[in-house]
Amino acid sequence: MLSRPDMILTVILCIAGVLIAPFIQPAWVLALIAILISGVFYLMKNTHYSAIGISIVALFYGLGFVSLMVFLGTLVIVILGEAVFRVTDKPERAYLANILVSMAAAIGVYTYIGYSYILVPITGVIVALLLKSALKKREDAIMIECFGTAMTMYLFEDLSYSVEITSLVFALIISFAFGYFAYRMKAADKSGLFSGALMGLLIIVFADVRWFLLMFAFFILGTVFTKYKYEIKKRDGVAESRGGIRGFTNVFANGLFALCGAILYGIYGEIAFVSLFVGSIAAATADTTASELGLLGKQPFLITSLKPVPKGTDGGVTIMGEILATISAVIIGITAFALNIAPVEIIPVAALAGFVGTNVDSIVGATLERKGVIGNSGTNLFCTLSGGIAAIILLN
Repeated sequence: MLSRPDMILTVILCIAGVLIAPFIQPAWVLALIAILISGVFYLMKNTHYSAIGISIVALFYGLGFVSLMVFLGTLVIVILGEAVFRVTDKPERAYLANILVSMAAAIGVYTYIGYSYILVPITGVIVALLLKSALKKREDAIMIECFGTAMTMYLFEDLSYSVEITSLVFALIISFAFGYFAYRMKAADKSGLFSGALMGLLIIVFADVRWFLLMFAFFILGTVFTKYKYEIKKRDGVAESRGGIRGFTNVFANGLFALCGAILYGIYGEIAFVSLFVGSIAAATADTTASELGLLGKQPFLITSLKPVPKGTDGGVTIMGEILATISAVIIGITAFALNIAPVEIIPVAALAGFVGTNVDSIVGATLERKGVIGNSGTNLFCTLSGGIAAIILLN
C-alpha cells in the first residue's frame, strides 16, 4: 500500500494532469507523459498493477482509440476513488466516500472539458465500484478496474445517448435506493448492490421507470420465494448458498437480456425489445419460483429421462414447480400490462415465455451443468435468453 505522502503526491499529479491535459496536443504527447509517470510508480511498492492499468488506458488514448473524457475520467475515478477508499476506516464508509469523490471528480472532468454525454462518466463510476467490490481479493483488481472503467465509458460514448440531468439524477436516486435496499435485506452483497444499481439506472434512462418497476417486481418475488421456508430447504441441503445473498454474477445472469431489451428499446423503439425485456424477466421469475418453491413439492424427476432424482438435482422438476412457475410468469405479464409497458397480449406471452425459459433451464441443468460444462449462472443465461426469444416470436 502507498504511504500517505506517496498517496498525496499521486493525487496531486492526477489533478494537475487533468488540468493541463486539454492543452497538450497531439494526444500521444500526453499519453507518453502519463506512461512515463506510470513507469516511475511501477517501481514503487504495491503499485505495479495500477501503473499497468493507467498505462494501457493512456496508450489507448495516444493511439486515438478512446477520447480525452474516457482517459481522464478513468484516471480520476480510479486514482481519486482508490485514494479515498484507502484512507477511510470502515468498508461501508469507504465505498460511500469512494462513490462521492469519484462521482464528483468524473463530473468535474465532464464539465471542465465541455463534454456532451453525462451518462458516460456516471456509468464509469458505477462500473469501477462494481469491479472493486467483485474483485477485492485479487492483486490485479485495480488494473482490471482501470480497463473495465475505460471500456464501459467507451461503449456508452459510442452509443452517443443523451439524457437530461434531472432524469439522470432521478434514475440514480431510484437505482441506488434499490441496490441499498437489496443489500440491507441481505438479498445482495456489495457487488450485487452496484450491479443492481447499474442495471436499474440504465433501464430507467433508456426505457422508463415503469420498466424498472417490473424488474423490481421480479426482485421482490425472487427474494420472498428464496427466503420462504429457508430453514427447511437448508435442512434438506437444497437452499441457496450464503443465505440467498446474490452477487453480481446472479444479477447479470438473470437480468442481462432484460437490460439489453431496455437499452435497445431506448435506441430503436421496437416492440420486439419490449418482448425481450418482459419475456426474459418472466423466464427469470418462473425459474426462481420453480427452484425455490418446487423444492417443497413431491418427488422431482429429471426432465430429460423422467426418472426420480433427489431434491436439488440439476434438471430436476416437479409438477408443483411447473405450475407455480407459470403462475409467477403470468403475474409478470399482468404487471407489465398494468404498467402500460406492453399490450394485454403480453399476459399469455409472458406465461409461455416463463414456461419455456424454466424448462430450458432444466434441460441445460440436466445436461451441460451436471457435466460441469457451465455453472448455474450460465444456465440462468440460457433460461432468460430462451424466454426472451420465445416472447419475441409470440408477440411479433
